[in-house]
This record gives sequence, C-alpha cells and structure tokens, in this order.
Amino acid sequence: MSLLNNPVPDFKLRPDRKPILCYVTGRHSLPVAPPLDLIEGLLTRIELAAAAGLDWIQLREKDLSGKQSAALAREAVNRVSKQAGHSDAAARIIINDRLDVALAEQAGGVHLGENSLPAEEAKRLLLAAPAAQALARDFILGVSCHSLEAAKSAASSGADYIFFGPVFATPSKSAYGLPQGLDRLSEVCRSVNIPVLAIGGITLANVSSCFSAGASGIAAIRLFQDSADPASVVNAIRRQHS
Repeated sequence: MSLLNNPVPDFKLRPDRKPILCYVTGRHSLPVAPPLDLIEGLLTRIELAAAAGLDWIQLREKDLSGKQSAALAREAVNRVSKQAGHSDAAARIIINDRLDVALAEQAGGVHLGENSLPAEEAKRLLLAAPAAQALARDFILGVSCHSLEAAKSAASSGADYIFFGPVFATPSKSAYGLPQGLDRLSEVCRSVNIPVLAIGGITLANVSSCFSAGASGIAAIRLFQDSADPASVVNAIRRQHS
C-alpha cells in the first residue's frame, strides 16, 4: 500500500513480473567533458535511463540547494513525462531526502536516508499535506537501511520499500561499513513484507545472485550511469531474471 492508502501496482511482484530497476543519480561522476553543464548532462542521462526502460530514477544530488533541487526535479519529471507521452509507462522520479521538493514538483516518491526524517514522521506530513492529495495515488516512500533492525523498523513505520546495502564492496558506499553480503540480504528479504532493493556494488555479474537472495529489484549508480548503452544493461538484467 502506498502512503495514501492506495495499492502500488508495480509492488505486486510475482515470479512472472519484472524486477524493479532503479538508477540513482550522481552527476559528479558523470563521464562528461567540459564545458557541458553537469545538470544538463545529468538530465540527458535521465532521459536515456528512462528510454532504456528503467523503472525508477532517484535524484540523489545532495549538494544542491532547495531551489536547485526543485528545478532539477521539475525538469526531470517534465522530460520523462513528455518522453512517455504522460502514460503510466513513464519512469518514476523519486527525490532523495527532500519531501518538500517531491511534493512541490509532483514527483513519484521520496527516498529517506537511515538518518533522515523518520519514515513515520514523513508519512504523517504526507497525509496532512494538501499538496499530497494532488499527487498520483501511488506516491511512495522508501528508506535506506544498513542493518536488519533498521529494515524491520522502516517496514513497521510505513515505508513502501527499502534499499538494503551495501551488498557488495563499492567506493560510493564505503562510509556505511563493510559489505553486508548475500546472506544478510536474504535475511532482510525474508524478514520484511515490503520490496527490498539491493544496492552497493551491483554489476551484471552479481545481479542474479541478488534476485536469488529474494531482492525485488536493484538500485545502482555506476551500473546505469557509466554505460554508453543503458538499454543493453536493462535487457541483460531482465534476461537474467526471466
């Protein structure tokens, strides 16, 4: 169920359904050369990711101001919606941390860090906010978790999904400690009743092991951002899951 007490169709994952694939942005590591503006380069990458068939795109540009975050979110939502002809096939834009930006720019959801605004407080604010009623009925809330206890807490607090990791070693997640590994991922997937997306060091070589461990999907920066042909990456993952 979403925060607005409506079903979220793409969460009803059956064995014959595709996994959730999420591109987490990181513009400072984009393979673009000056003088191309990094924001424009990121927006171009977002369009490519959406066209490639990625389900979610999480805007995780923590160094941007609120105004800059809103401008990026607005343009990302606009471009992805236009690309899909405003259909249900449009990739879902999820805003990292900034619930205010997600609401103001009518994004598809908000993603909270483990030490961000508590999920239950975000849910309370959402249900009380007039702007939330204008959003699509399946606005969702996710939480990053780095332990079994945090995952259980997020699920019981009303989160619609969680990111769990880092599953494998990765420079971008080194601050969160040693890799959790597949056994811990499997334990978390068995312990909560909401989708778990594996994150951290995900590659084409190990993605199938995440699905075997019970993950409902994967989230990654470099896997999707560094590829010259993200559609081929998406298709390769889909084939591994089929």
